[in-house]
Amino acid sequence: MEFSTCDNLQQCGVPCIESLFANDPQLRSYEKDIRLRYGLFEKTLMAIEREEGFDRFSRSYENYGVVLTHDEGVKCREWIPNARAVYLKGDFSNWERVNYKEVGYGQWEIYIPPNHDGSCPIPHLSELKIEIEARDNQVLERISPWANYVTQWESSFKWIFWNPQSNEICKRFVANRLPKPDRLRIYEAHIGISSDRCQVSSYRHFSSEVLPRIRDLGYNCVLLMAIMEHPCYSSVGCQVTNFFAPSSRYGTPEDLRELISVAHEMGIYVIMDVMHSEASRNSSEGLNRFDGTDDCFFRSDRRDCHATDTRKFDFTKWEVLRFLLSNLRHYVDNFDFDGFRFRDVTSMIYHDQSSDRRYASDYQQYFGMHMDIEAIAYLMLANKMLHQFYPQIITIAEEHSEYPGLTQLVREGGFGFDYRLSMHIPSKWMQLLNERRDEDWNMNDICEMFLECRRGEKYITYPENYEQNTDDQWTIARQLMGDECMLDGQEMSLKLDRGISLYKMVRLFTSAFSGQAFLNFMGNEFGHPDLVEFPSMQNFDNYHLARRQFQLADNPQLRYKFLNNFDMEMNRLEERFAWLNSSTAFLTRQHNDDKVIIFERAGLLFMFNFHPTRSYPDYRIGVRTPGKYNIVLDSDDKMFGGHGRNQASTDFYTQQQACDNMKCSLMVYLPSRCVVVMANETIYSKQNWINANRVYNEYGNCGERGRNFNDVRRGSEWRRLRSHSRGRQGFRQTSPGFETRFSGMCVTEPSYRREASPYQGRSINRSQNRSDCRDGPDYNSRMYRGENMSKQMKSDVGRSSRSPVRSRSIGFKKSVSPTRY
Repeated sequence: MEFSTCDNLQQCGVPCIESLFANDPQLRSYEKDIRLRYGLFEKTLMAIEREEGFDRFSRSYENYGVVLTHDEGVKCREWIPNARAVYLKGDFSNWERVNYKEVGYGQWEIYIPPNHDGSCPIPHLSELKIEIEARDNQVLERISPWANYVTQWESSFKWIFWNPQSNEICKRFVANRLPKPDRLRIYEAHIGISSDRCQVSSYRHFSSEVLPRIRDLGYNCVLLMAIMEHPCYSSVGCQVTNFFAPSSRYGTPEDLRELISVAHEMGIYVIMDVMHSEASRNSSEGLNRFDGTDDCFFRSDRRDCHATDTRKFDFTKWEVLRFLLSNLRHYVDNFDFDGFRFRDVTSMIYHDQSSDRRYASDYQQYFGMHMDIEAIAYLMLANKMLHQFYPQIITIAEEHSEYPGLTQLVREGGFGFDYRLSMHIPSKWMQLLNERRDEDWNMNDICEMFLECRRGEKYITYPENYEQNTDDQWTIARQLMGDECMLDGQEMSLKLDRGISLYKMVRLFTSAFSGQAFLNFMGNEFGHPDLVEFPSMQNFDNYHLARRQFQLADNPQLRYKFLNNFDMEMNRLEERFAWLNSSTAFLTRQHNDDKVIIFERAGLLFMFNFHPTRSYPDYRIGVRTPGKYNIVLDSDDKMFGGHGRNQASTDFYTQQQACDNMKCSLMVYLPSRCVVVMANETIYSKQNWINANRVYNEYGNCGERGRNFNDVRRGSEWRRLRSHSRGRQGFRQTSPGFETRFSGMCVTEPSYRREASPYQGRSINRSQNRSDCRDGPDYNSRMYRGENMSKQMKSDVGRSSRSPVRSRSIGFKKSVSPTRY
């Protein structure tokens, strides 16, 4: 059965279309196009409900392929429209052919009864093959499109019947799904490169070694790439051959189930990458020419010729919709995944495959004959299905052209995704770092690149993801720090000082300024020095760069620990204040000459000083809420590889002096290349302590050292706490048994506290700090040329970790000497 458009679909009623227009009035000019695609979606859904029922249709994985019956028999069903005869053969029949029967509409079935002893007629781990006699007399050997386990053998794959005994099945299962998080801190990961060894890593290694690290860092969601079986390891899961089979190069399906169960026990959501726009061109183990024709699952016209190694699905076909919708439910029902990121949505919604599509204020490029409304209707159908049957599911769209309405509800005429990726932000950060000197950075441009988004849509922001870490790109860490020595004992070079400072500022600004979720690619939390290069013929199958060296962040002698500490603190601060779930930033100051950006979000005051040479003592800024403010995060802290020019125990009181169009203001000290985050004591103590207690008591009690924030409160007095954990070091020193490791990795008590300053309530004299301003006009150019600087300037800019000047940044000593890592 095929679906085609007709004129009357343009008059189709969309239940809540006015909500779409209220959110984006420009879309009203294209109302007919919106009604057209919704009409096709509704027509398809009604046909499915009428013929088979939406629930049954989308659970076709229970009836297609080779599946067990209640009596331990085996039922086989395939869609092979061009077949004249179909046979199943394998180890179970000594490779003798067993005939399928045609049941109409290209469907073929067979039932194999159980053995005399009641056991399954096909033993576990038996190899299977489908043999097809096509109508043009071709004889083809194929793997079932619904095969749930295939293993790589030489240059091809073997279809293996997966039916483990009950004692081999994963026993770890969280009966109740995790509550859907209202904000996401996503850790994007690839199983194969998740260890420091020059080999393909495994699901088990990820469960025991990487998941505890992700939890310690404060991420509440992991995004797994390249899970569906794909023959080309370097394709990062794009060229899929076996959609229902988790990649066997990482382990068995039970190992994947174990991984997801462990993640759920840690309170971590698990999202999976899916590529439903296209599939691999491989025929022997893939879908291409499955029945001997070009147009079985795919298009056969010129629109399918956009790539040499993949083919586009034909979304007008009934069986293609069955296959793809069932694919999603298969991974939710059988593996307990919590959501999906749909890769390359751009290639689905446009007929032409232009690679230079960008954000456009003119909506004409988003509507018209070049739109693939059948593919759009499928995306609406997939989101409708997932959110109807699994309310806790999260769907994410990876789309480059900023197509409007992606995260609007289907009943409003949108696509129905929960989030979309801010694809333009990483490239603009890299453009800024590459093409402009620090002195020439425009604060307006930095803010505007985050405001370049569709109104009312939920975005995932990130400074870089897997695309910026491949062999044809430069990572931000590589661009900023290059091959600088990261030994903590050596004096920090000017380039390294700049790199570490800007790296922290870029990540926090990306997370805090806008967006409703934050994404990090594995290893970037500590500035991984290497890009990702998968083994291939070009590098002689070298695995040296297809790995992540997490031991760099754990080594106390290296400066990677500073970036890792900052990432941990940034995530836990977001956990307390929930800025990802609040409205976008309220911009207080955007001063291009001072290179300062100051904004408020979720009750926090974020102060960014991007200037390479100037620090600002007695810097007055306006605030919306009067009261006492305290520093809750300072990128210049020594814990984060900074110079420690601010005192965390200092209290800042607002004054009734107008500034920045606000009645109240603060006097603060802003060191150069630094971000300082402050919180109002009243807001913090009344609201965020409650949130912190709830979250950490719920997910931090799975071991003997779970965090309890109530233990560190002292009456109504507010104290600044850092949620660093020493659990990482303790975890890696435990025995190799997984249970021992898991129990030792819970969130622990903060390793140090900042006591209240003895100078509370006193005016702070910052006149002694004037020498701390970086006022050299040619500082940045000297830094790049490597020229010698004056001793006075070098004492402030290129100080080593042993410099005594930092403790005098605001004129008095610290009341305590905090414990460090």
